[in-house]
Amino acid sequence: MQPLFIIFLLAAAIQVIYIIVLWVSISKKRFNPAVSVHPVSVIVCAHDEEHNLRELIPVLLNQQHPEFEVIIVNDRSNDNTYDFLLEETKKNERLKMVDVKRTPDHVNGKKFGITLGIKAAKYDWVLLTDADCRPANDQWVKSMSEQFTGDKNFVLGYSAYEKRPGFLNLFIRFETLFTAIQYIGYALAGNPYMGVGRNLAYRKSVFLDNKGFSTFLNVTGGDDDLFVNRHATAKTTAVSLGSDALVHSFPKETWKEFYHQKVRHLSVGKKYRFRHQFLLALFFVTHLVTWFAGIPLLFFSSIAIWVASALVFRTLLLSVTVHQAVERFGQKFESWAVPLLDFLFVIYYISTAPVAFLTKKIRWKS
Repeated sequence: MQPLFIIFLLAAAIQVIYIIVLWVSISKKRFNPAVSVHPVSVIVCAHDEEHNLRELIPVLLNQQHPEFEVIIVNDRSNDNTYDFLLEETKKNERLKMVDVKRTPDHVNGKKFGITLGIKAAKYDWVLLTDADCRPANDQWVKSMSEQFTGDKNFVLGYSAYEKRPGFLNLFIRFETLFTAIQYIGYALAGNPYMGVGRNLAYRKSVFLDNKGFSTFLNVTGGDDDLFVNRHATAKTTAVSLGSDALVHSFPKETWKEFYHQKVRHLSVGKKYRFRHQFLLALFFVTHLVTWFAGIPLLFFSSIAIWVASALVFRTLLLSVTVHQAVERFGQKFESWAVPLLDFLFVIYYISTAPVAFLTKKIRWKS
């Protein structure tokens, strides 16, 4: 058991270092809002989203920001999205529609739609979200734009899932929070590696100068995390946190839907820069080893107290980090459930990561 005990201690130590770095990054970073107000183009790419757009568009147009526009990209919708948008654009000059009737061969539909939306944008700063998202209040555009300082090209935001009854919803919210703690914590520590397209801003000029999504046009997904991974740096990346910057999304309602969604998201990770793949893989492997080596070692009385102490310390540290994160992110979460969810998170990754890594082709929407 001694070799396994040594491996466990090494994995647990690496986990503690990771969690402390994320905790400190999220806890201590302060934000300096921009002195001047920057105009913003809000862009939403929508496929068969008439119902959601009827709710979202009034929320977007009601944002308290002096100069912005809303661009809805109608991505080959089969419902009444086009007719609805055509009427709405006549009512408010801030609202524009970009209509996509077809996409070029071997080009992902959502990336093509977002590209057309960005090209149609009047302003240099573009702010992205999805049709099934809702800003927490009317300060969202203002809050995100406060980080548009002179040397920044990217602003990362957080998008939480709505709280609903059931364990699936609890796990989805934890997985989303856990992922945000990582990508926001890394960005605040000077190593941005991804963003989430439900709440993400960057400069149109940066997008065009780097030829947009040209290096991964045929990849499903990556319009958010791969673009950030390719072009964001510590100097050019800011984070906007707090309840005003928060966007809520509608969660999946079945385990099957959630599983396919996460396979699609994780499949993009194999195209990250090598250093980011290494850091994320090291965290995952040590996370797995900590639990699956630690639990058997608890049955050996000579070392059980040390193993239990290490597991409890790591879990308490993670719980404190989660508590600190939800305060900074402007949401609420059931911190009492973190130990169980943390263990189940390892099982979730074992079941999804290999499939995501081996999957060749994944669809966004038909």
